[in-house]
Amino acid sequence: MELFDFLTSTTGGKCLFTMLVSMLPIIELRGGLPFGVALGLPYYLAFPAAVLGNLIPAPFIIVYIRRVFELMRKYLPSLNGIVDKLEKKAHLKGKKVQKYQYIGLWLFVAIPLPGTGAWTGSLAAAFLGMRLKKAMPAVVLGVLTAGCIMLGLTHVGVNLFSGAV
Repeated sequence: MELFDFLTSTTGGKCLFTMLVSMLPIIELRGGLPFGVALGLPYYLAFPAAVLGNLIPAPFIIVYIRRVFELMRKYLPSLNGIVDKLEKKAHLKGKKVQKYQYIGLWLFVAIPLPGTGAWTGSLAAAFLGMRLKKAMPAVVLGVLTAGCIMLGLTHVGVNLFSGAV
């Protein structure tokens, strides 16, 4: 069985594919959950797959991103523009989070809009110096909240489209 067949025709493969899509920056859970449902996963499987996939990168971003950026500046100076852009984004988003700290982080991650989510929230937490054991629960709550919002929107969207057929 080919990899693509596995990812699109078996329940385990669809869950894995949904997790992988949800791990991608920008797409994250807000794209992964509808993707999983569109693959044919029932909501009760698409939701945890998307949530888990969205959460996997978060602790690594919180703990290691500053060091990764340092190494990129040192060994890959041609990528300094990208690093500068990401750091600027983290600082700008961090200002929104900083006032309310962990509640702000939770709400920032929970809003399923472009420029928010676990990736950017984790990046902001790292640049604000938030410790993993305090930042991660806020990110988890934010992802779960965003997941519930997206679950409702996906369900409404699926119902709208299935009613048109």
